[in-house]
Parts: sequence; C-alpha cells; structure tokens
Amino acid sequence: MLFRDIQYALRGLWHSKGFALTAILCLAFGIGLNTTIFSIVDGVLLKPFPFRDPDRLIVLGERNLKSDSFAGLSYPGLLDWRAASTTLSAIEVSSGRALNLSDDGAGDTERLAGAAISWNLFPELGVSPVMGRHFTEADDRPGAGRAVLISHDLWTLRYHSDPQIVGRTAHIDGTLHTIIGVMPPGFRFPTNIRLWVPVTPLAYNASRNVRNLFAFGRLKPGATSAQATDELTAIAARIAREYPATNEGWTVWPRTLTDAFLPDDVTQIILLMMGAVTLVLFVACSNVANLLLVRASTRRREFALRAALGAGRQRIVRQLLTESLALALVSLPLGLLLAEFGTRLIAFSFPTDQVPYYITFAVDWRTFLYSFAVAMTTALVFGMFPAMQVSRGSLRDNLEESARGATSGRSRVRSALVVVQVSLALVSLVGAMLFVRTFLNFDRFDLGFQTGPLMTMRFAMAGTAYEGTDARLQRAQDVVRRVEALPGVAAAFASNLVPISGGGGGGDVQVDGQRENPERRQGAGFVGVTPGFFRTLGVEIRGGRDFSDSEGFSRTPVAVINEAAARQLWEGRQAVGGRFRMIGNKDAADWFTVIGIVPNLRVYPVSPEDTDPQPIIFVPYGYQQTLSTGLTVRVAAGDPAAITPAVRATLRTADPNLVVSQVRTMDEVRRVSYWQFGLYGWIFGTTGVVGLLLAAVGVYGVLSYSVEQRTREMGVRMALGADPRDVLWLVVRHGVVLVGIGVAIGLGIASIATPWARNLLFQVSPFDPLSFVAVSVVLLVVACVASYLPAVRATRVDPVVVLKGE
Repeated sequence: MLFRDIQYALRGLWHSKGFALTAILCLAFGIGLNTTIFSIVDGVLLKPFPFRDPDRLIVLGERNLKSDSFAGLSYPGLLDWRAASTTLSAIEVSSGRALNLSDDGAGDTERLAGAAISWNLFPELGVSPVMGRHFTEADDRPGAGRAVLISHDLWTLRYHSDPQIVGRTAHIDGTLHTIIGVMPPGFRFPTNIRLWVPVTPLAYNASRNVRNLFAFGRLKPGATSAQATDELTAIAARIAREYPATNEGWTVWPRTLTDAFLPDDVTQIILLMMGAVTLVLFVACSNVANLLLVRASTRRREFALRAALGAGRQRIVRQLLTESLALALVSLPLGLLLAEFGTRLIAFSFPTDQVPYYITFAVDWRTFLYSFAVAMTTALVFGMFPAMQVSRGSLRDNLEESARGATSGRSRVRSALVVVQVSLALVSLVGAMLFVRTFLNFDRFDLGFQTGPLMTMRFAMAGTAYEGTDARLQRAQDVVRRVEALPGVAAAFASNLVPISGGGGGGDVQVDGQRENPERRQGAGFVGVTPGFFRTLGVEIRGGRDFSDSEGFSRTPVAVINEAAARQLWEGRQAVGGRFRMIGNKDAADWFTVIGIVPNLRVYPVSPEDTDPQPIIFVPYGYQQTLSTGLTVRVAAGDPAAITPAVRATLRTADPNLVVSQVRTMDEVRRVSYWQFGLYGWIFGTTGVVGLLLAAVGVYGVLSYSVEQRTREMGVRMALGADPRDVLWLVVRHGVVLVGIGVAIGLGIASIATPWARNLLFQVSPFDPLSFVAVSVVLLVVACVASYLPAVRATRVDPVVVLKGE
C-alpha cells in the first residue's frame, strides 16, 4: 500500500514540475544550510574528545581570589598536588612553547609550535606513537638525556617519511635531542603542536610564581570531580599557608575538557548559527506548506470524488502526507550535496593553524542521520497543513468549494504563513547585518598608524650564544641597523611584539608621588622597543621626545607613554618628567622617567571587548627583550612584501642560526587578527539572503494564487470602469500589508534575540538602528517587487472573457 502511495505521489510531482521544482529547491536549501551548520555543531560540540575515558579527565589550573585572574600550574605546585592528592590517579602537564628545530645545528633551522609535557601524559590520554616509543620516567628527570617526539606531518614533510627516523638526532633550541617516536597522523595535542619534549629538564628549577603548566587530572575509579575539587582546594590552602609570598590568595581552578578547550564565545556563535539556519528552515517549510495548500485547494474536487468512490478520510490524509514525504526524500540528496559543498567551503575558510586537530567538519553518518531526521520532521510539519484542510468538511462542501475556489479561511492560513516567513527572514537578516557591520568595523578600525607600507616577521635567537641579555640586545641592534641600511627601507624596529599580532607584556604600575594601594593598582601594557618604533609606524610624538639611539639600545630607565596612560596614571597632571616603576616586574626597583607621549595607537590585537584605549608604556628594548623578537620594516614605496628576500638574506648574514617565522605584511596581520568575524558575516549573510529569497518566493506565490482565484472579481471591477492602476495597487497593497505585519513582528523578535550576540559585536549595538531599518526597507522593497509581477497579470485580465465565462 505504501509503495503504491509513493508511486502515485512521484507521478503527481512529475506532472506538476513547476510546483515540484519550487518545493524541492526550497527544502533543499533549508536542509542544506541546516546540515552545513550541524556539521560544525557536531565537530565542535557533540563529538567526544579523542582521548581515553574523556569524562574522567579534568583540566586544572590556579585562580587568584584577590584579582580574579586565572593561570596554569607551577612546577613546584604540580609536585605538591601529585604528592597529596588521593582522588586523582595522575596529574600530567603540557606547556606550549615555540621550539627551533635543526638537523645539523646551523642553517636549516625551522621554528615550530612545540610543547613540553610530562612523561605519562600521552599514555593517560590513550594515544601511542605509530613508530618508536613514549617518553619514560627516566626521560623526564632533571639532567636526563634529551628526547623528542615528532608529529606525523613533520616526519612526512621534513624527514620524507624516513623509516629509520627513530634514533636520529636533531638540535632543539641548540641542544642535541634524540628522536624517539612519531605520533599518529593528525595528532597534534593540545592544539596544532608538531614536536614534544619532556617538561622536567626545562621546568624543575622554576619558581612557584611561574604558573605556565596546562594540567590534566584523571579521576580515580569511584571519585567525582566535586570530591577532587574539594581536596585540591584544601591542598591549595595548605600550600598558601606554607608559601604566602607566592601562593597567598591562590586556589584550584578546575574545568571540564569542554570548558577548557572551547571558549564560551565559540559555543555561543555556533549556537547562534544553528538558530539562524533553523529560522531559514522554518521559512522553507512555510513556503512548501503554502505551495501544498494551494495545490490541495485546486485538488478539492479530486479528493471529493475519491471520497465518493469509497476513499476514507484517513486514506486521503495518508496520501497527502506521503506526497510530502516524497518531496522531502527527493530534496534530501540535493540538500546533502549543498551541505557537502558548504562544509568544505567553511573548512577551507579557516586558517590552517586556527582549528585544533581534534575538530573536523564532515558530512558523515551522524550528519546524514541528522539530515534525514530534519527531512522527515519537515515533511510531517509542512504536510499537516493541507492534510488538515482536506480532512475538514463534508463531501458536499468539498464539491461546492471546488467550484467556488478557496475559502477565505484557507486564504488566511496562507497569508499567516507568509507573515511567519517574513518575520523569521527579518530576524535572520538583522543578525547577518550586525555581523557584516562588525566585520566592516574591524576592517575600518583606526589603529593609529598606517599598515600599508609595513612588513613584519619574527626572528628567534637560538642557542647558548644568546643566553646572556647583552647578547640578545646587541643582536637586535645589529639586525635593525643592517635592515635599515637596505635599499628601499625607510625605517625598522625590533620589539617584544609584532603590532596587533600578539606579544608584549603587562603589569601594575606605581606612579611616583602617589601612595601605593594594593586594592587599587593601575595596570598597563609594557612594550619593549628599539629606536625607530614610532618613526616606522608613522606616529608623531605629541609631547616630549622619542628615544635616542643610546637609550633605545640599552637599559636606560626612560619611557614613552600613550595618552591613555597619561590620563589614567597621572590623572590630569603633567606626565612628561614624571616617574613610575613596574610592580611585580623583575625591574621593579628601577624608576622610569617619562620622556614623551604618543597617541593611542593599537599594538595589541583588537577584540569586541575593546571599548577604551588601554594604557601602554613603551620602554627600551633592553627591558623587555625576548628570544623571539618581532621585526617591523617600513618600505619607502611599493609592495612591502617585495623587501622580504633582502631582509631574510640580511638576517642570514647577521647569524645563520636566526630563525625567521610569521612573515606577513601588516595588512595580512590585520586581516588574520579578525578573520573569524569575516567568516561569521559570510555565514550569517548567506543565511539571511537565502531566507530573504525564500520569503520573496512565498509572497509571490501567495499573491499569484490570490490573483488567479480573484480573476472574476478583477474582471468585474474593470468591466465597471476600474482603472488598471487601482487593480495594480489592490494586489500590491495586499503583499505590502502582509510583509509589513511580518516586519513588525520580526522587529519585535529581533529586538529580543540580538542582545544574545552583544559580546560578539564590535562597535555596533545589538539594537543598531541602521541594521533594523535597512533590513526592513529591503524586505518591503522585495515585497513590492514580488507583488508587482502578479499585480501586472491582474491588470491584463480581459473583462469580456470573464463576463462570457459567467
């Protein structure tokens, strides 16, 4: 019986190709968009972490109760927690760090993302090397022989899948290491790491206030995370009593794997995306329901005759639901094809180093089951409308209505569905507009300096030759002077950061003459720069002067501050000539003299939370020097990327062991800093446009059918002298009224929904008038266009033909 129903339904769709094609496309877009975003939801939120018993793992860190700040675990703290814990079977750690890899110790050095880990971490995660062995306890002791594990892609790309790789040696940061194993393909724990070394030889002599270890605890059988938290809290309190100088106010900070690996804003944006595509699916369902209502209205005589021949009400309802099911099943493959394309496009849009290895986007069996469930649910939802309409009334009523045309009740249902489509489309479009505006605001944001003529990179000073601070300072000075001497270079500087790309330091500041108040300390960012920093960025000194060469290439206690620091730290008093010191910094004993003030240029990455400029203090590079140093070059003219080969050659000449990485123009650095907001805008924008098109199809379909059903009325009106423009306006007004009601309802829904995205928007309010008004106008314009075409057809009705038919 069901097979015959499906056969009949497919034949009916084949004979109504226009209706079938429109309905299938609407459903395919709705299912395709939903499946695409579900692949992201599945890959990020639903798939379990690829570890052994991940629900028994907790992530551990420390929290400062006074400042409400968070940090990792210190190495001495790790030993204390291991010794005292009875609820955890293991506490293992990882500490990310960039590592310089070289095979011969010179000339072929590559800077890679690495991590220092405890010897038992990978066995606790349930991951084994595909070649070689794990670290052993003997590898993870002070003074132990140096061992290294490498990732599968590093083995493939750098070592050309050498089967004899285990036992080979390599220089890591200038120290000889033995390669003991290769990890499985794709494994890059915790996030995109390419080689691992034991942690104890690097951290065993670290102090208690160096909290940089990412810790994982495994619960013993029968123990709960709450019990472990209570125990570790008591242990932290005891440690704080024993070591008040470094641990007072610090307690345990436990988290689940999801909380640790998935920031709240990532979860939030994914759920918002899912909500947006769900709205589009509702719009698609409304469209198909409207189409089915129209088709059912034209088939009322058929259903009445079938009932007269003995078909029961349930039989007719089942046939209609079977037709809806057939539509959904035909739409499903096309929706999956669109989802496959959309998923690949989204995956391609992610920078390769921005997605953790354990997150994958794919249209797999889980996604297929979801799509199938969506298709079946939508078939039931949009199929119920015509089924309910047909199941009402008697045989006589159906025969009479088939002669008269659709009733006003069914017309109201179709009109209500159009209102729903428009309101949901408006919510989706407003969200899209807000994210597009956020992206444009990032793109147009004034950093306080021109990015066009700037080239950036980092160079790492590896090996024992740079263990002394004087050696690092002299090398930075040598590099800057060599680069500035290149043809086409206008200026250059070295710094502990690359502007808007990460780096730098920070801490509390005490201004001379102000009483120190631990409860009301003022914080600021510390940036170590060589002379030429402001000249390279094209920033003018607004008060005082710039660093001299002797000051910038030394440890002279002078500083240039930005206007925000002058306003907040000196509170309206004269800042130039004032003094301050860095509280809690290794140079806390030095009192710095302010020699200049600059505008509030942005040197840290810009984020949606940025509202007011942050106080920033620029000090000579000697105070904030780093082994990985940023180099920024300003070209006199032309493409800044063209200077890259000359700069690389200059660095090799200065020292072949200098490792160059992250070579980008400043424009590229800027785009990378907010790439995700462009992706958000693209996804929400696509969703909004599809919703808009579906709503337009809905308006056009309802008005077209309305004109068809009111042909007699239109003919009589025109026969009695009605102007065609009046008939035109009659139809257009109907469409505009429906859309206007939908817009009003949609604005109300959007005003409730958009505040959920407040923390993801940059320099745009969730109630942004431009977004709300622009989307409303667009919808009304689309309504006029969608209404105009059937309205023109109404004005071409020949009254003579209509009257003859009467």
